[in-house]
Amino acid sequence: MEDILILILLLVIYFVPSIAALIRNHHNTVAIIILNVFAGWTFIGWLGALVWSATVVKGPNGGY
Repeated sequence: MEDILILILLLVIYFVPSIAALIRNHHNTVAIIILNVFAGWTFIGWLGALVWSATVVKGPNGGY
């Protein structure tokens, strides 16, 4: 039971950039998720996805 909780916690931490992009309705959510899934296992890939998910979200007309 404890092992499953640790695994779930690690998965949540791994997908923090994707979750942040989804919650913020980021205009590049799909690209952030792809980066997170395929390069998130490297610290640089994960950090890049996190920074990208925290950037300014564009509005519907391309503005901020």
